[in-house]
Amino acid sequence: MSYLTLFLTAFVAATILPAYSEVLLGALVTKGYSLFWLWFWATAGNTLGSVVNGVLGRQVDRFKHKRWFPVTEAQLDRARTRFNRYGQWSLLLGWLPIGGDALTLVGGIMRVPWLNFVVLVAIGKGLRYAFVLWVVLEVSGASG
Repeated sequence: MSYLTLFLTAFVAATILPAYSEVLLGALVTKGYSLFWLWFWATAGNTLGSVVNGVLGRQVDRFKHKRWFPVTEAQLDRARTRFNRYGQWSLLLGWLPIGGDALTLVGGIMRVPWLNFVVLVAIGKGLRYAFVLWVVLEVSGASG
């Protein structure tokens, strides 16, 4: 059940909803759960949450002319221009606490091929969670 909770928390954390999966991950590490499975489920949940952002991004053109749409055409153009500066490789930074979710949304707007999207986002998210695990182990003294 704890792995499922971590997966869901990591999933929500990758969307525009506020959640902090690192806190739960750290707590589960100190309770002796498998480091591999913690890393795996956190990475999988966070990557899947970013895929939701990508799906939403792919829908932007359908709704951008609606009165209720929260982003102007000029803001979309600026986001596209910034994204094009580094292209799909910028999705490796989808893990960033500020701007990472927006990157995955713009990746969807730019229609990055799904395989590339998922692989790049998963690499970035996996490295981030590996780093979080390392920090927790170092701080808790559990690594040696």
